[in-house]
Amino acid sequence: MAVFRYPVLVLQAHQGLYTALLVEELDDQPISAAGSTHAKAVAQVEDYLRWFHKQHPYIEPLEFLEPRLHHQQVHIRPEYHHSGRRYPCRETLRLQVPIVQGRRASGVEVCAIPTLGVNFHYYQSDQLKETISHFVQDKLEGCSPRDLSRHLPVQSATLDEVLVPVGAKSSERTDGLSQQSPNLETVADPCSSLLKRYSQGWGRETHIAELSHWLNHEKANVILLGEPGVGKTTVLMQAIRKSERLNSQEQESSNPRTRKRFWRTSGSRLIAGMKYLGQWEQRCEHIIEELSGLGGVLCIENLLELVETGAGPGNSVARFFQTYIEQGELRLVAEATGTELQACRRLLPGFLELFQIVKVPTFNRQEALEVLDHLTAWHRQSSPVQVERGVTELIYRMFARFLPYQVFPGQATVFLRQLFEHAVQRRREKIAQADAISMFTQLTGLPEVFLKDEIPLDQVSVVQDLCRSVIGQEEAVRTAAGLVTTFKAGMNDPGRPVGSLLFCGPTGVGKTQLAKTLSQFLFGHGDQTNRLIRLDMSEYAGPDAAERFLHDLDNRPSKWIRRIRRQPFAVVLFDEIEKASPVVFDILLSVLDEGRVTDQYGRMTILRSAVIIMTSNLGGQKTGALGFGRGPGMVYEDEAEGFFRPEFLNRIDAIVAFEPLNQQTASAIVTKELTGIAAREGLVKVGVRLSWTEKLVQHMVEVGIDHRYGARPLQRALEAKVVGPLACFLLEHQGIQDRAVCIDIDEAGGIRFALRD
Repeated sequence: MAVFRYPVLVLQAHQGLYTALLVEELDDQPISAAGSTHAKAVAQVEDYLRWFHKQHPYIEPLEFLEPRLHHQQVHIRPEYHHSGRRYPCRETLRLQVPIVQGRRASGVEVCAIPTLGVNFHYYQSDQLKETISHFVQDKLEGCSPRDLSRHLPVQSATLDEVLVPVGAKSSERTDGLSQQSPNLETVADPCSSLLKRYSQGWGRETHIAELSHWLNHEKANVILLGEPGVGKTTVLMQAIRKSERLNSQEQESSNPRTRKRFWRTSGSRLIAGMKYLGQWEQRCEHIIEELSGLGGVLCIENLLELVETGAGPGNSVARFFQTYIEQGELRLVAEATGTELQACRRLLPGFLELFQIVKVPTFNRQEALEVLDHLTAWHRQSSPVQVERGVTELIYRMFARFLPYQVFPGQATVFLRQLFEHAVQRRREKIAQADAISMFTQLTGLPEVFLKDEIPLDQVSVVQDLCRSVIGQEEAVRTAAGLVTTFKAGMNDPGRPVGSLLFCGPTGVGKTQLAKTLSQFLFGHGDQTNRLIRLDMSEYAGPDAAERFLHDLDNRPSKWIRRIRRQPFAVVLFDEIEKASPVVFDILLSVLDEGRVTDQYGRMTILRSAVIIMTSNLGGQKTGALGFGRGPGMVYEDEAEGFFRPEFLNRIDAIVAFEPLNQQTASAIVTKELTGIAAREGLVKVGVRLSWTEKLVQHMVEVGIDHRYGARPLQRALEAKVVGPLACFLLEHQGIQDRAVCIDIDEAGGIRFALRD
């Protein structure tokens, strides 16, 4: 039995009455109820929803996940109307409007204004307030003061939730089935209710026909084999649509119980809520009985998950099903990738021999463009938005260039749909190439200079940009700049990470800073600006290092892997790589060589859009200039070659040696940090201009630059020696504005401040 979750906004008026509003309209109708208490108002909404779903068992609401409530003040100018003329009021009215934010299951952010019956999707959080104001003002345009009075602030507004279990009885179904399926309805969805979510399967007609043949005529168990995003589910749904139409025609006058019924579920859903020994096995037996009575077919979202779910592969749900499949009492259709199929063959030998395999290949360039054109025409049927010539070609080029490991249609179709939604939301008449580039930047963090071939990028300008943040490491910066220009030219190997570098040198000389700067330069231009994933490799030195590197305690992918899956465009920093276990180095071989890592369950993570940076302090104990000095230092590259295996080093693009800090570099670093302090909000908002003497710079070099830790203690020293006393000085002189403050060192070595005009 499915359970629909409805967020409800409950408003309490100053008179004491409560109004419950469904956050989103249901079947294009606003739903609300009033009561003397919060509970009574919500109960009325719940009663209506239960009645509605009893009358309309196949209408599903849009998912509104993780709802959260806040208020926004919007200025509205009331108007009077007389004899066809408008008379705006002199003063504006400030309304506190309750706003509910959430997201769809696809990850798209959604915002609702229940009191006005408005909801929309959005993609740029920094423009949300402006968008809300636009919708509210547009909705209330032309209202008189009396009209606006019903929107005045209420005493309180809270979010509640209504849970509506939906499981139509057999007598209420429209498909003629005469047998209840309580267990099946608990853990699976009828595919007939899901068909509307999927496209027509353009370019997959042959594969749809092949799958339909196996389902209808051969009555076989089938595995749909293809890479993620290739369209396996779409092929399945269109084959089911074709199968059900065929059966409706052939068996129109026969017993409807003989018609095949397709139900979609997953391994985790099949055992959900089962705590005790034998519970999930009993549930699965009931499900098999119900499917047998319906002539049903069970469709599994992920075959590997079915093999893993349970008490290990030998006692998994797949192993339990195997006997029933062999005896013809159960039919399965499952989806799998090539890697997952190999893992299933290894974990549960003999299971795959029970299936026919239908391969769903990737599209070539021409086929992919035709699918995008079909989707564009399909979206335009329900939208007034036009599409500029060349947009679909641009979408294909950007995905093929920067996400070559993702197959079509996959995320490209989602991207196209979001372009249309964004255009409708912004009330734009046309989708231009600039819109596609802007949204791709939000998705990947890549700046326009990488997305537009006509924008040049030379190595000298990249070096200059990086040197603003990384001081005194010109050779290391030039190596990083070479990686950037190679990526811009499209000359990087698409089968490997964007780049793989080993940073060698003493502590505190800028290795981590260069990694941060590189992540910002390459990927820091979207909503998510933090694109550095940092791991302390000393944490992966024990006997179970490989397991902890790839999994958490619940056998889910580890935190850093989950993050790279969410944002594949990132710099992954493996800090102090030499401290990791040798088995971790074995895992990293595939990362550096093929840009991917696969765990024991066959779950693959792609790192071909990432930059891999490893840092090492090898050789630091053999030199007297640890982090600060004037000598030539160690040849850290030689130390790295003596420690790492040749097959590991051969997979690294470059070994980058960082030099110890000299006096000039240390002074430049202090000056850079002081410049950053001068730009802080507390000084800028009162117009205070900060300056300092060379004596202060040299003092901070002495106290903030350590012979063992380089520039790492500098930040802490500046906060204690400069920022703290400066804050006290500003509080003591709160009246100063648009003045200059000079920082110096007195004879006793203390900080002193001087006001200047």
